[in-house]
Amino acid sequence: MMEENEEQSDAHQSEFSLRKGNYEGDSFRLHMVTWNVATADPPDDLTSLLHLNSPKSPDLYVIGLQEVYSGPLRFVSDSVFDDPWSQLLMSTLAPRKYIKVSSIRMQGLLLLFFFKLEHVPFIRDIQTTYTRTGIFGYWGNKGGVSVRLSFYGHMLCFLNCHLAAHMQYATERVDEFEYIVDTQTFDCKKAPRIVDHRLVFWFGDLNFRIQDHGMHFVRSCINNQTYNLLWSKDQLTVMKKKEQMLQEFDEGPLDFQPTYKFDLNSDTYDSRLYRTWFGFNGKKRKPAWTDRILWRLRPKAPPPEEQDRVGLDAKKVRQLEEDEEYPLKIRQDSYTSIMEYSISDHKPVIGIFTLELRKMYGTPLVRLQAEGDWSADLDSMVLYSPLQPFPSSTWDWIGLYKVGFTSVSDYITYTWVKDDEVAFNEEIMQVYVGKEEIPVRGGECVLCYYSNTLQSIIGISEPFKVHESKVAIEEGLVPEKINGLDKSVVSEDLWN
Repeated sequence: MMEENEEQSDAHQSEFSLRKGNYEGDSFRLHMVTWNVATADPPDDLTSLLHLNSPKSPDLYVIGLQEVYSGPLRFVSDSVFDDPWSQLLMSTLAPRKYIKVSSIRMQGLLLLFFFKLEHVPFIRDIQTTYTRTGIFGYWGNKGGVSVRLSFYGHMLCFLNCHLAAHMQYATERVDEFEYIVDTQTFDCKKAPRIVDHRLVFWFGDLNFRIQDHGMHFVRSCINNQTYNLLWSKDQLTVMKKKEQMLQEFDEGPLDFQPTYKFDLNSDTYDSRLYRTWFGFNGKKRKPAWTDRILWRLRPKAPPPEEQDRVGLDAKKVRQLEEDEEYPLKIRQDSYTSIMEYSISDHKPVIGIFTLELRKMYGTPLVRLQAEGDWSADLDSMVLYSPLQPFPSSTWDWIGLYKVGFTSVSDYITYTWVKDDEVAFNEEIMQVYVGKEEIPVRGGECVLCYYSNTLQSIIGISEPFKVHESKVAIEEGLVPEKINGLDKSVVSEDLWN
């Protein structure tokens, strides 16, 4: 049912929506999720959450979670290994040719990025940061985590927030958001602050409530699906009329039932009785649209006759010229909640977008290939050549991955580019991978060049076959005794 809603013809259009015929560009489908999971472990099936049965597969998934369990034992474990949510998402999406390119966690806040493999070499300059706004500004139970990156040259930023709770703190929520936006910075000349980015997404458990209306009226509107009668009293809607920064953000219509607060394991709004200090039963929580997804496209250039009056500096002029030469437009195709999940007192919210843009580049920075036959019986050679200038580093490396790898860190082995480099000629260089590092059982593999400066994979080879070790077969040795790396290799059949 939700996938039908996704295709509805009256998809919300902002003033920045796509207008066919304006320019030639490429379209990319973005699937976003925000969900306060209330410390619960993930459900067994993520099909509805990720629209896995949809005929249109996304180019990228952006998943923002709040209140991921971060108790002492689990948090220590998760700092070494991926948390259960990340593990499930990776194992679900890897067979569909998505890899996790970035993630950031601050206590219960978790932000994850998955891209189709074909786009990975064009995602560059990935940076993450976080801001605490919890108790005294030091506790990370509230605040924001963000990831910024360049996608085919366009600067995008994603901010996942968990803001202050309770009805009476609407102003504090806005203050927290503005503090996060004002203080988060990145080591990027073109976009050092969040608002400098071409496109910003702001989402999460923003905790805005429905004010003034009583419980009976709110629930009656929900039962009758007359959600529009509640919009004018939604605190975020109210605050947008007062705050300039909020007015720069767009949001689709709240044409789905409020996503908070539910009894666990049910679709029933809060029915529990709360005990006060004096032994009396307190009020039940009123339903609210606490979980939201908004976006901001950087403002366009003022008319030429106004530019002198506004006083644009040279950097701003160059930025506006680039915006005009390489357009980026956005359309929201779906904005809804997924009611079938009941592990939390919040329901997840998804937003599906179409991004249309003109690529600033379409060639990887590095070409690389496996030279000759590969097996664990001989040292093997990698050939690579830079296709464009880029800021190389002695910390760059080339990783050997099983086809179907889940993330940048899911390599079988790696070799440092500079340390093992041997001159081949002026353009093509070679490095070696020792035979002891190559999986004995072989399988379909790819090579990836990782740039430490750009914090991303900037080149991927064509898949190639690593042959099974003849020595191991002849001697009847099991792989675990020869090469411990085989234990961590993804199944060969993962993408078959």
